Amino acid sequence: MTTDRYHLGAYAAAVSLMASRLDAEHVTARLNAHDHTLWSSDPTEISDRLAWLTLPADIRTEVDDLRRFADAAHAEGYRHVVLLGMGGSSLGPEVIRQVVGSSNGDLRADMFTLDSTVPAWVAATTAAIDPACTIFAVSSKSGTTTEPLAFYAHFRHLVESTVGAENAGRNFIAVTDPGTPLVSLGQNTGFRRAFINDPDIGGRYSVLSYFGLVPAALMGVDLSRLLDPAERMQQACTAAGTVSANPGAWLGTVIGALAAEGRDKLTLVASPRIAGFGLWVEQLLAESTGKSGAGIIPVASEPLGSPEHYGADRFFVQLRLTDDDSEEALAADRMLEEFKKAGHPVARLEMSDAYDLGAEFYRWEYATAIAGHILGIHPFDQPDVQGAKDRTVSVLDRYQGEGQLPKLHTDEPAALVHLLDQSAAGDYLAVMAYLHDSPGTADAIQELRRSVMKRYGIATTAGYGPRFLHSTGQLHKGGPNSGIYLQLTQRHSADVPIPDWPFSFGVLADAQALGDIQALRGLGRRTVSLRLEGDPAAAIRHLTQTL
Repeated sequence: MTTDRYHLGAYAAAVSLMASRLDAEHVTARLNAHDHTLWSSDPTEISDRLAWLTLPADIRTEVDDLRRFADAAHAEGYRHVVLLGMGGSSLGPEVIRQVVGSSNGDLRADMFTLDSTVPAWVAATTAAIDPACTIFAVSSKSGTTTEPLAFYAHFRHLVESTVGAENAGRNFIAVTDPGTPLVSLGQNTGFRRAFINDPDIGGRYSVLSYFGLVPAALMGVDLSRLLDPAERMQQACTAAGTVSANPGAWLGTVIGALAAEGRDKLTLVASPRIAGFGLWVEQLLAESTGKSGAGIIPVASEPLGSPEHYGADRFFVQLRLTDDDSEEALAADRMLEEFKKAGHPVARLEMSDAYDLGAEFYRWEYATAIAGHILGIHPFDQPDVQGAKDRTVSVLDRYQGEGQLPKLHTDEPAALVHLLDQSAAGDYLAVMAYLHDSPGTADAIQELRRSVMKRYGIATTAGYGPRFLHSTGQLHKGGPNSGIYLQLTQRHSADVPIPDWPFSFGVLADAQALGDIQALRGLGRRTVSLRLEGDPAAAIRHLTQTL
C-alpha cells in the first residue's frame, strides 16, 4: 500500500487553513455525492463525468470476463497488442505497460502504443509486429477521433493483405462509448469485439475502466492486483471524515493551496522504474486545470539540478518505490533533502510495488478534482483543445484544394535565445517535438531542458506531437501566459500513406503542427518554431550549444 509524507515548511499554515475551509464547506462529502456545484452552477460535462469515483469497485464484475477474453486471444496465437488511441485513451494503458510491464517479466503479449501521426513513428510500430499475430485496439471515447481512425485505416489494409479481407476483422477490437461511430464500424467490418465503456467517465479519468484494463488484460497484467490498491484508495478517500484523513483530498488541497501561493509548477520526481507515471499525470493535471488563464503546470521527467536552479514556483512530489536502491533513486533522495533545506515544499508518496500504481491513479484523480475546486476551475472539460483541431482541419482543407500545405513560418535559434533572455520568474519552456521518440532524440531534449533550467532558472516541460495536443495542449492555450513554446519539426525522410484517405501521415502530422502553432500565435503566446535539418538529435544538441 502507498504511504506518504509532506514537508510544507512555510506553507504549512496556508495549507492547513485551506483544509479547514474545505471541511467547513463539506467539500469531500459533496464530491462523493457527485455535487457539480463544487465547480460550476452548470452541470454540463460534470454531472455525467463522475463515475470514476466508484470505478475501482464497480469494474470488479468485469475482471473475469476480461481475463477470459485475453486467454482466448493468447490461445489463438496473438502475441502482440497495438493500442491505437490518443490522450486519455492511450496514456493510461501506456503507463501500465511501462510501470507494471517493466516489473513483470512474464507478460504474455508485447504492447505498442501508437499515438503519433509522425510517419517514422507509424513505420517503427509497423515494423515491430507480425500483423497476423496482433490484436489492434482502436480506442476512442467519441469514436470520431482522427488519429485512431487513420491508424485503423493503415493497419486494416496491412492485416487484410496478410490474412485476407474476410478474416481481418478478428484482429481488431474497439473500446468506446455507447452508440459511437466506432461501434458501427466494428459491427460492419467484423471486429472481434467492442468493449462499451461507461459514458459517465471522462477520457483522462478512464484508466481504471475498459480503456485501461482491456489493453492491460491483453498484455497479461494481473487486473485484481492492480485494482486491489485502487479500491483501498477509493475507500480511504470516500470514507474519510476530514480532508487531512483523506489521501486524495489532502494531496489536492496541497496542490491547490500551493498553486494559489505561486507554487504552480508541480515537479514529479519518480523512481526510474515508475517514471512513466509522469505521462499520465501530465494530461490529468494540465488538461483538467489549464484553463481560464490559470492552472497547474506539471513538470515530469525533468533532469534534477541544484536548489539554486529552481525558483519559488516549484512544488516537488516524489513518487518512490520502496525497494528502489538504484543510484538514481538514492541521488534523488539526497537532492530532495536539499530542496527541503532550501525552503521548497516537498511531498513523498511511496509505493510498495508497481501494482500500487492503481492506488496512485485514483489518488491523483481525486486530488485533481479537489485542486480544481480550490482554483475555481472546471476540471472535466477541455474548452481550448478544439481551436487547434479546427485550424488543422482548415489546413488540410487547403491542402486538398491546392495540393500543398501552407508554408510554416520558421524561426532562427536566435529567436529562442531572445525569448529566454527575457524570461521572468514563474515562466517555463515547453518543448513541443513533432519528431519520432528515439533514444537519441529523447536524450538530446533532456540536455536542452537541463541547460535551460540551469541558465535561466525556469521550469521545462517536453512532449511529442501530436500526442500532447490531447494532453498539455489545453494548458498551453487555456492556462497562464507563462509559457515559452518551442516547436521542433523536421522533414519526413519517408512518408506513409493512409489507405483511402486524401492525405498521408506526413501531411497530417505537418498540418497538426501548423494548426497548433497558429492557435498559439493567435492567442498571443510566445512561440518559436524551428525546422530541424538532418539528424534531429544532433540538431537539438547544436541548439543547446547556442544557449
